[in-house]
Order: sequence, then structure tokens, then C-alpha cells
Amino acid sequence: MAMEILNLLIFAFLGVVALTVLVPAQTQLGFISIDCGLPENSAYTDKKTGINYTSDVTFTDTGVSYNISSEYNRDTLEQPFLTVRSFPEGMKNCYTLKPAVGYIKFLIRASFMYGNYDGQSKLPSFDLLLGADVWDSVELSDASTIVSKEIIHVPPTNYVDVCLGNKGSGTPFISSLELRPLVNSSYPSNLGTSLLLYSRLDVGSTAEDNETYRFKDDAYDRIWSAYTRSNWVTISSPLKMVRSTVTNYQPPSAVMQTAAMPANGSNSLVFDLKFSDSTLQFFAYLHFAELDDSQAKNQTREMNTYMNGEWWDGPTTLNYLSPYTVYGDRPIIGGEKLEISINKTEESPLSPILNALELYQLKQFLQLLSNQEDVDAILNIKTKYGVKRNWQGDPCAPMKYLWQGLNCSYPEYTSPRITSLNLSSSGISGEISSYISDLKLIQSLDLSNNNLTGPVPDFLSQLPFLTVLNLRGNNLQGSIPAGLIEKRKNDLLSLSVDGNPDLCLSASCTKEKNVVVPVLASIVAVSVLVAASSILWILKTRKEGTTWNNENNRQLQLKNRRFLYSEVVRITDNFERIIGRGGFGTVYHGNLDDIQVAVKMLSPSSVQGYKQFQAEVELLMRVHHKNLTTLVGYCDDGTHMGLIYEFMANGNLESHLLDEESSTTADVLSWEGRLRIATDTAQGLEYLHSGCKPPIIHRDVKPTNILLSEKFHAKIADFGLSRIFPVETGTHISTVIAGTPGYLDPEYYTSNRLTEKSDVYSFGVVLLQMIASKPAIEKSIDRTHIIQWVSFMLAKGDIKNVVDPKLQGNFSMNSVRKAIEVAMACVSQTSAKRPTMKQVVFDLNESLAIEMDRTMVGHEIESKDSIESSSLNLRSDQLPPLAR
Repeated sequence: MAMEILNLLIFAFLGVVALTVLVPAQTQLGFISIDCGLPENSAYTDKKTGINYTSDVTFTDTGVSYNISSEYNRDTLEQPFLTVRSFPEGMKNCYTLKPAVGYIKFLIRASFMYGNYDGQSKLPSFDLLLGADVWDSVELSDASTIVSKEIIHVPPTNYVDVCLGNKGSGTPFISSLELRPLVNSSYPSNLGTSLLLYSRLDVGSTAEDNETYRFKDDAYDRIWSAYTRSNWVTISSPLKMVRSTVTNYQPPSAVMQTAAMPANGSNSLVFDLKFSDSTLQFFAYLHFAELDDSQAKNQTREMNTYMNGEWWDGPTTLNYLSPYTVYGDRPIIGGEKLEISINKTEESPLSPILNALELYQLKQFLQLLSNQEDVDAILNIKTKYGVKRNWQGDPCAPMKYLWQGLNCSYPEYTSPRITSLNLSSSGISGEISSYISDLKLIQSLDLSNNNLTGPVPDFLSQLPFLTVLNLRGNNLQGSIPAGLIEKRKNDLLSLSVDGNPDLCLSASCTKEKNVVVPVLASIVAVSVLVAASSILWILKTRKEGTTWNNENNRQLQLKNRRFLYSEVVRITDNFERIIGRGGFGTVYHGNLDDIQVAVKMLSPSSVQGYKQFQAEVELLMRVHHKNLTTLVGYCDDGTHMGLIYEFMANGNLESHLLDEESSTTADVLSWEGRLRIATDTAQGLEYLHSGCKPPIIHRDVKPTNILLSEKFHAKIADFGLSRIFPVETGTHISTVIAGTPGYLDPEYYTSNRLTEKSDVYSFGVVLLQMIASKPAIEKSIDRTHIIQWVSFMLAKGDIKNVVDPKLQGNFSMNSVRKAIEVAMACVSQTSAKRPTMKQVVFDLNESLAIEMDRTMVGHEIESKDSIESSSLNLRSDQLPPLAR
């Protein structure tokens, strides 16, 4: 007996120590708590929750404050619901939240109680927006009901725009807006997807009057509602939980101290829901803890969990007062109903229990935010001119809530771009803002009928796609830039400047010598720069012995040349044969001095534009490697811009991996051929990262940017998004997110921090595609990413079926295993766990050597391309085993 008492004292002491050390501090660090409609500079601590609330005035530019009607002001009502902010004007009104640095995942909650604040007794209906997409629709059943919308979200920027959209069914309003930081590793979801709260239940609660638990009981301020059923019985414990080291979710102790179990001694505890929409997808989080100490000492409670009759998790064994969370990495398809069944195992003498349940609906945010350079430009224009329009949130998205006076283009895979700006009759004054020059894709600019002064700036003539410019009815002075006059003369620009009495309408206002000299000086300067660049490049290539081996094995000393548009027309035989299309424009086949070339012409509607054109020319003039495409020349002739490359006879890698028409064995890339392509690509990236000084990050590694020669040698192409990585910046550079969905490094996507490991991640996705011949993101309702699918297959131990079935087992399993290990290491969620490209090249050579050994045993070597054995760097150490 004395020993039992001693053990209890030791346990109690350890429990106190564990609670003291491990329980997260109940602080409000990182919380943003806004009482909408509260007077400016006001703040308070809510008596019921202890949460510190502040006024919303500094978070939004518009709206009107109201108090709810006194008849709805009850004693039990939390203070944030006593006031609202109403938005009677504008289609979209927004709050901009700027979370504290260091957090990437958030719980965001918007709450609404009408309370007849306007005396109209008319319940409105409106949209709730998050960033560029509709979050949900707000529907109210009566004036006293509180409607809360909650989402777990990883924003792509360092700010969050929460907006109310007027859809013509009453005036939008809001009562409170809250943001809570979460542990980054909790509630996993893919980029572009979030979790809408469906229900969060305190199962088996004994709380009176259905009391809810939130902060301070819950460190993350999740709101837990009491829930039980008539065929369940409740068990409870007076002792608090010991913080678990095996779960990141940390459900509050007050919630976990109660649980439900089947009342009739059944082996199953069943929870079910019915849905009107059978396409909904869910993530479930089930929280367990053993509460019965006497049972825990002598017997084991062991359970399996089933979703709609299919095994989902288990067996789960519980520890006394230690929370354990069960969840899945893949969404659950709800269908007409969702049935969660928790069954005891045959070996377990104890009934199943459940302490708490969270159910979230999968929400996909498919609309990309507007291009960040355009956003920065238009916000600077707004500030410069003090624009009074309701310009809030994302300028271009959602499309139905486009900013007044803007038009945008919406490319399929890249961010929307601003193509038109109309500030006519907006009361703006001062000089024409230089920020307009940052709208690189603008086609129409209307600044008419304002009070603009000063000269017409020359940067307007440098906007490559500007076709309409309206400056009439201002007080502009001086002469019109020659570039604008030339564009109008060539019918490339509609220019309206009348109504500016001090503005000269022709270039003759300036003395001829004053025009000619600068123009000639510019021409000479540009010529000198081009000549100097060419000479330096030729000297460099001669020193390095850089040559291009064409398909007829002839050596051609490279000279990057600038071609006239007329020459490009001749090279392509008047653009007769199209061999590809992309975001940049159309690619044509051509012949130059008996050498086949590919000519990529910039489309006027290209979202990549002149900036990427320049970047690619400049980069390819300074990098030379056998696994990078060779730039033969370029065209920059007026409005005609294009790049001329060596021709790659077998097109891009994607066409060989995902071509459903490849039915014969001869059409299928062999496993050895895929490994050679992977190794070639890895060597190209390794050169960019390690062989270039300073290093270069490609930023858009994907199968369509890997081109194949006649003998299936791989070369990396399309450097329009590449960035130089100055070594003096340290471990990363901060830059606007660019790349292709499905291949984007999640760490770069959430932090804007770009490193060489971002390319490593993209390469890992491509390597998985080479192994499985599947798209990066399935074109299905659930849009499963290839990483998810491979992880699921590996968890089942099913490595063989990860491999493309068209290979018909013609590969070394050890070689495949090695390649999968490399790929999964590359796609680690954190960059620190990813290998360098040098390590990747090393490991792929090892995988290739294993496959070559297989083909040599009892067979003749049939490879068309020989590899000297000395070029393979073999090693004996192994990567960590595949996770299950």
C-alpha cells in the first residue's frame, strides 16, 4: 500500500513537472483580434474570454460603424458582437491583416451577428473572400444568431486580405475578425488548399448549457462545442492531461477530460453525418486519451478506426492522460454520408472511446493572386494620387470583384496581370507617376480629364504592349516624346492629347540637334555595349572551347547574333512549321546555314513579356554547358522579339512521359533511358548551382522545359524566370513567387525565400514523374499531387506499382528503389533535408550503374549511347530507408 501511495505521489509530481514544462504558454502572442465597428483607438479585454480586442479602423479604409439594436444586447453576449462595421458602398471591401513574422499557418475566423443594427429588419446575404477567391457565403437565419466562418490557411504572401463581396442581396457587414497562428506541422494540407471548419466537437462533454471551450483553455483559441448522443455514455477524469509529445494538435485538457463510449457494451462507437453534396471532401482529426487509470493499469484499450466501412487507422493504443491524435494525409470523399466507426480490436477487453473530433471540408483556392509587381505598382499609384475609389484586396481577383477602372488578363497557369487602367475624371493631380511604368503588360491607359501637370514622360513609349493612351483634358507641358509619335505614326498607338494648352503636339517643338544628338548617342552607346558583350562572350567561349555539336556531328563555333525580323521570316520559311507553344509564345522550326533551329517568338499577349525575354538572352550569353540549351541568336526588332535555339529533335520530356498514344514498346522510354535523362538534367542544374559564379536558380524546372536531342540527350530550357543568387545575400534571396503549380517548392511558396533547394524540390517532382509517368497534379476532382500518391503507395510497401506499368517490369528493382529514395529526399517539405544537386548527380549515377549491370548480365549491351564506366561515381553508403 505504501508503495502504491509512493507511486501515485511520483506520478503526480511528474505530471506537475510535465505540465509546467510542456504545456504551451497561454499567451496571445501572434493573435490578431479585431472588434469591427469599435471606435478608433479603442481596445479592451473581453471579460468572458480574456482576449484583447482592438478597433478595426487601422485595418480597413471604408465602411460605417453601428451598434446593434438594444433588444439583442443580452448579458451573455460577448462584447465583440455589440458593434458591427457595415459596407454600403463598393462591390468589395477588405481588411488587410499582417501576421507577425515567423508564422506561416493560421486559423482565421470571421463572425457575424446582424442584431438589426440598421433598423431595417432585413437579413443580408453576401460573399466572404480570402485573397483571390471566394471563401464562403454568409447566410443568416435570424437577427440574433451568430454565424462564424473559420478556415485553416497558409497565405502565399506575408499579408492576408479578408474581404466582403456585395452580391446584390443586402449590405455586407461584419462583427469580428480573428487570426491565430498554428504550429506549422499541424493540419497538413497542400499548397492552394485550405480547411474549412465543419464541426469541432467536445465529445461526451458534461458542460452545462452546452458551454463551449476556447482560449484560455485552448492555446490556439479553437472553439469546442459540447456533443453527445443518446446511445453513448460519458466517462471523465478530474485530472488534467499531460501534454503529449506525439501530437502537434494539443487539444485542451478541459475537452480531453471527458469521452464517450457505446452505452450497450457494443464493440463500436459510430458517428455519422449526411450531406446534400456528395462531392465534398473532408479531413478528420480524432483525439483520444485514456481516462480510466484502473483499467489502464491492468488492461489495454486498443481500437481501429474505419471511414465508411473501410479501414482508416489503427490499431491505436492509448496511454493514461496522454492525448493522441489520429488523422489522414488524404481527403475523405464524403458521398451522401460520412460514417466514422471506432471498433475495439479482438484482443482488447475494453470498449472504444472518443474524446474529441474535428472535421474540416477541403477548400481549394484555384485562383492565383495578381502578379505581385502589378500589385505593388497599382498600390503605389493609389498612394501617389490618393485615389478615392474602393481599391482594396487583390486588384484582379476574384474576377467578379475586379477593381473599378481596371481590366486584367487571366492566363491559365500564371497570375492575373493588369492590362488596362482608367483613371479618367478621378480628380488626380501632379506629374504622371513613374509607377505606371511598372505595369509591364498594360495595353490601355486613360488619364484624361484630370489636373495632371509636367511633361509627358518618355517611359510611356517604352511600355511594349501599350496601344491606347488618353491624356486629353489635363495641364501637361512640353513636347510629346518621339517614341510615342513614332508609334502613332506606325499605327501602333492610339494617342489622344488634345485639351492640354501648353503641350506641343509634335517632335518639331524641340530643336533638331537636341533630338538627333541624344538619339545618335543612345544608338552608339547600345552598339558599343552589344559589341563589347559579344567580344567578351566570344573570348570566353574560345577560352573554354565551347562548341555546339549539331545532329550531323559538325562543329559550329557559337556566336550569339542579333537577327532582323526579316531574317527570322526567312529562317522559318515565313513561320511555316509550328513545333510548340508556351507561355512565352509560339515556337517555329527553322534552318540557319543548313543547321536546324527552333525559333521562339514573343506573343503580344505573353504573360512573361519583355523582362523574361531580356533575362533569358542575358543568362544564356554567359552560361554554357552540354546539358543547357544553346542560344544561337535573338531578334529584338521593333515589336518583334524572339529567341533562336538549337533544334532538339525529340521535343520535350513531358510528351514522352504522358503520351497516351505510345502503345508499342518501341515508343516507351526505357528505364535506363529515363535515368540518363534524369542524370543529364541533374548535371545541368548542378552546373547552374555550383559551376556558375554567382550561382543561378532556374525556378521553373518541369518536363516541358527539359528538351531531348535526336539521341535523347537532355538539355534544360526556358530561363526566363531564372534568378542570379548573389553569394553575399547569404542563404536565400527574397523574391516574388514564380514557377509552375505542382513544381513549386512549398517553403519558397510560403516564405518568398528562394534558394538552390527550390530547384531541387522541382527536380524531385520531375524525377517522380519519370518513374511513374504521371502528371504532377492529377486532372481529377481531388487533384492529387504525385508526391501524395507515391507516399501512399510507399506506405503500403508497394514500390513496384509506383513504376510506369508500360515498362512491363523491365528494370532493376534496386535501381528503381534508389531513384525513388533520391526523389523523395528532393521533395522533403523543408529545404534543409533536401540533398544538393551534386549529391543527386552522384546518387543517380549509382542508380544508373545498377541498371546497366542488370542489362549486362546474360545480355548484350543494346544502349545506343555509351557511357564509360569511369564516369560513374559509385559509393557504398545508403540513403535513409523509405518512410512507411
